[in-house]
Amino acid sequence: MRKINTFWNWFQDNNQTIKNLINETPKTQNHLYFWLNRHLGYYCKELDFLIIFPKKEKEKAELIITANGNPMYFTQVTELIKKAPALRHWKFTAFIQPTENIDKIIEGLDEPYIFHEITIKTSEIKFLPLNYDEQTKKLDITVYLKNFKLYCNTKTWEQAIYIIIQDLLGEKSTYQNINFVQLAQMPNNHEELIHLYELQFFIDTMSGS
Repeated sequence: MRKINTFWNWFQDNNQTIKNLINETPKTQNHLYFWLNRHLGYYCKELDFLIIFPKKEKEKAELIITANGNPMYFTQVTELIKKAPALRHWKFTAFIQPTENIDKIIEGLDEPYIFHEITIKTSEIKFLPLNYDEQTKKLDITVYLKNFKLYCNTKTWEQAIYIIIQDLLGEKSTYQNINFVQLAQMPNNHEELIHLYELQFFIDTMSGS
């Protein structure tokens, strides 16, 4: 409990500066991110954070605490957010939540992800099921990418696709429903493949939800 209070006391003292970080110099940003990460690490080193800055001045900034999909630390995430202070300019969220921009993705109007040399949109990705385990209710899938052979940096691709799936399904749903992801080059004829944005619908269908 003391470690939780220590984190939130520090955050509360610095919340205005953190909210305005997007307007600060890279040096100041790195300094604050370092200390935010350090104070979160004092509570639990396995947790991470994301900050969503408001597009309009009067909107709230959002601090998301994530366990990066590791269920061993889900409780720590929940307990930390339970004790979050009520701050007028902040919203505090446990776990990465499913995207609310599914309509934009379906229309191909989603913003691209940029990972090092890779730029990709969720709307451009397709998948096929490999296996569904009736006992664990978890799914193995093959994810098809347009430029997989071109870059072929498998580790970067794997990290990118995990982040995209997590953004699409939410952190807890990704852990609960996805077991294994295999990457492959998009074939020339891909009419039989399923759009990645339909993944949650496919999971619900398989599980009978």
